[in-house]
Amino acid sequence: MSDVASELARVQHAFAQPTLTLLHQRQAPVVITLFREAFGRQNRPVETARLHTQVEEHLAAVRTALGDDLAAELLPPGSGRELCQRWMRGRWLVRALDERGREVYTLTSHAQQALELVTTLTRDRATLSEHRIATILSTTRRFNSEANPDRGARVGLLNEEIARLTAERDRLVDGGDLAGADGDYMSEGFTELLSLVSALPSDFARVEERFATIRTEILAAFRAEERPAGEVIDDYLARADALMTATHEGRAFEGAFALLRDDQTVSQLREDIAALLEHPLAHGILGDAERAELRGTVRLVRDGLDRVLAQRSRVTATLKEYIVSHDAERDRELEQTLRHLEAELTTWMGATGPRATHEVPLLPSRVGVEHLRERFFDPADDVAPERLVAQDADTEPVTMAELVAQGGPRIAGLRERLDAVMSGLTPAGTLGEVFAGLEEDLRRPVEIFGLLHLAAEHDWEPERPPSLPPGAGSDGGVDEPPVPVPVQVERYAAVRPDGTARTFEVPLLDLPDPDLGHHHDAPDQPDQPDQPEEAR
Repeated sequence: MSDVASELARVQHAFAQPTLTLLHQRQAPVVITLFREAFGRQNRPVETARLHTQVEEHLAAVRTALGDDLAAELLPPGSGRELCQRWMRGRWLVRALDERGREVYTLTSHAQQALELVTTLTRDRATLSEHRIATILSTTRRFNSEANPDRGARVGLLNEEIARLTAERDRLVDGGDLAGADGDYMSEGFTELLSLVSALPSDFARVEERFATIRTEILAAFRAEERPAGEVIDDYLARADALMTATHEGRAFEGAFALLRDDQTVSQLREDIAALLEHPLAHGILGDAERAELRGTVRLVRDGLDRVLAQRSRVTATLKEYIVSHDAERDRELEQTLRHLEAELTTWMGATGPRATHEVPLLPSRVGVEHLRERFFDPADDVAPERLVAQDADTEPVTMAELVAQGGPRIAGLRERLDAVMSGLTPAGTLGEVFAGLEEDLRRPVEIFGLLHLAAEHDWEPERPPSLPPGAGSDGGVDEPPVPVPVQVERYAAVRPDGTARTFEVPLLDLPDPDLGHHHDAPDQPDQPDQPEEAR
């Protein structure tokens, strides 16, 4: 009973494989047909959007051929995109990027194995034949001659084979009869050869998937390691070196790669296939598709090798990128943050009911920053200025009077003069009259700003005349805006330190009457002719 139970467990495990789950479903004939039509015998990658369209077109053609009732039972429901996603979940399709960066679909090794099984069942083959018995005998003999551990036995087997081949060669050289192969023998041989060739894509796909699995396993182990980074990298390099010899798929690939690396072997294979296809009986046994499949055997093998090598290079590139960009400190900070969040969540759940909810924003809120720094610390900005060079003995020193003449307004002297005017000691009605009564060294252009500064301290402002009513001086339209009247100005005759004179026009500012406490009436100013810009 235990033997039956263990056998049942093994059979159940086999039926749980994606290959048999694909063949066991009700829509398996339609799915297998779609895979064969879309990917062909060489499992060519198909772009995702193109496969979605092809699946819908093929399903529409099958629905038209079967009719609505039978199509509803045999055809899988859903759009092309939905079916491809369902097949990816069933591990029959895989989506990846090709060498040009396009997103493509390819069949997994499970799907290709199912296609291979269906293709084998569709071929007519005898259950027992002379060719099969001869193949078993020759294969067993060759296997024993290559694997026998007894040196003497292996030498004896080789001598027997050499003697047999030598006798056959001498017989043919002496004009002996050339035994020909009949139709059954050729048909059985081509059937077995096609079976072996059709199994190559699934074998290569299985090796490619094994490399992808190893990449995931090594990457997960690398992330989970808590050892020093150097030790982890050394361990990874050791595992990468043993990658091709530590697994059955890797060893098989290395053997096939070493065999096909020999140009003489590849040329011999191509010549043997061409000779078989030129056999007189081959035209009646093989169809066009089968002849094309045999003729493309070498290309099929090379394409499979290229895909496996590309996957192996992708493993190395992915791990190298992870090693280079790995930041242990950042990972520790992220781990601490996640642990803190987990602790806070546990505390919150312990203090709330089972139906309590808490609104958590999907994305963090934006931080309002009024100004970001555009310039950062530059060591060149903190360099001390160069030391001043001492003046030569023949250079005349700058006097204090020259420095004062080139400086700003002398507020103290202007305030004394303005206080004298406000106390009635010096008569003046406007700020321009005050400036005109100053000494020549106090009538520099910059002193005008000093007087205006003192006037602003006393809140003195020039009076603006009222605007004219709307329509004044026109035909009386009511929609016209008020007409502004220009502000009256007075001239300030300034003297520069070098003795040159310049006149400035400044808004008229009346001084308050020291006795009445209000501004003087603005004297009538005659119309001033336009002055050139230099005089202003």
